[in-house]
Amino acid sequence: MAIQRVAIVIHEGVQALDVAGPVDVFAEANAFIAAGNRYETTLIGATREPLRASNGMKIAADLSFAEADSANIGGRFDILLVAGGPGLPTAEPDAALTRWLRTAPDRAELYGSICTGAFALGHAGLLDGHKVTTHWQNAAQLAARFPAAEVLHDRIYIREGRLVTSAGVTAGIDLGLSLVGERHGPQVSIAVAKRLVVVAQRQGGQSQFSPYLTAPADDGSPIARAQAAVMADVGTRHTLTTLAKAAGMSTRNFGRQFLLQTGITPHEFVERARIDAARRLLEGTDRPLKAVAYDCGFGTADRMRLVFTERMGISPAQYRASFMLLS
Repeated sequence: MAIQRVAIVIHEGVQALDVAGPVDVFAEANAFIAAGNRYETTLIGATREPLRASNGMKIAADLSFAEADSANIGGRFDILLVAGGPGLPTAEPDAALTRWLRTAPDRAELYGSICTGAFALGHAGLLDGHKVTTHWQNAAQLAARFPAAEVLHDRIYIREGRLVTSAGVTAGIDLGLSLVGERHGPQVSIAVAKRLVVVAQRQGGQSQFSPYLTAPADDGSPIARAQAAVMADVGTRHTLTTLAKAAGMSTRNFGRQFLLQTGITPHEFVERARIDAARRLLEGTDRPLKAVAYDCGFGTADRMRLVFTERMGISPAQYRASFMLLS
């Protein structure tokens, strides 16, 4: 394996952590791999002029788009990622950025985005026909704006062939760790995670968010009361009838209002709550899997394993093992 050339594309209003997170992962990895295989990361922008990140920091590109394409540089990268920014979901496409990204598949072995950088890829026509993800707050917007893409709302990161996309902000670290692990093995990625004091490398299929993020704005609303009843005791059997009773609503109206206010069904919410509770027990205790399954309302370890594998892409045992490796 030769030196790994990584390009991070930046732009005005970029999210600083979308840049710094992956850059630090690749930089730390160099301490655990042979010098001839080290990562060399380059920031690329429309110009070399300093730009302002969304948090007010100034960041300057190492190379302009034109310089990155020059014969002297070679214009080829092993990994090319465009960083996100809070303004990208609503901004008009940046013509220079869009034009340069259109040929990203020709510029790199692996290309993709961090967080809302997916919108820049979308404007360049690179999401069509692919499974992708982005920050959970912007996933519906991404799906509406680029309907030819299949947007998975709650994935930490997704790799589909040569295209990789990640969720918001710190998920760029998870993506970086995954790419390091692919190239140099899990022990290197684990060592990097320890250096960065990352609790664990989250798997790509792991959900981005807690069930609490689907709560209505009014904490005292009937739907919020039903959600609170679930979160207070996930081990209990919760049905549409019992949740409607907790909300003080008819079953039919409750189901309709729940979906309207949260964007998911009551069954989906209950399942997410159980997964969230199980994750906490798997991370912080050594309770047997069958006990975790019972406490969290799955009933059996087999049922919990089925839901975990379907939702998160890994089994409960694998999830727990990732924390044990980092202890």
